Amino acid sequence: MRARRPASGFSLLEMLLVMALIAIATLLAMAAFGGGMQGMALRGGAKDLAAQFRFARAVAISSGEPQDVVIDPQARRWEGAKGRSGSLPDGGEIVFTGARASLFEDGQSPSDGGKGAVRFFPDGAATGGRVRMLAGEAGKRGGWDVDVGWLTGEVRVSRVQAPQ
Repeated sequence: MRARRPASGFSLLEMLLVMALIAIATLLAMAAFGGGMQGMALRGGAKDLAAQFRFARAVAISSGEPQDVVIDPQARRWEGAKGRSGSLPDGGEIVFTGARASLFEDGQSPSDGGKGAVRFFPDGAATGGRVRMLAGEAGKRGGWDVDVGWLTGEVRVSRVQAPQ
């Protein structure tokens, strides 16, 4: 009688276990370098808001009419072109810097209730502004900036580094 030799290679179970360990290690590394779950939520919120700014600029150029994106940091909401609206991420602090004194068609100032606005014009320009989304403790905050250039209307998303 011949002895059976074991099959060479890896079993399916061993391969799945290794893939699961790699996935867990990757998630832990992303959380450590990206500021955790709150940092990922802020990054997603910054990208969403930047997309809405870009959409409002495109609508202003194509329609020939100014378009506003109103930011309400206290309520963590925004309202944009074509009736779009959404929310800003929970946790951390939201700070708007920009044209708070612009008047809307209804005569109300965006500064009513702490709101701010960025207005996009048909030539592509904007009133400019910045929405800063901060996470972490007061002395060690990192986060994301969504900047709108006043001359070109260019929208940029950049990381805010926590002070060392």
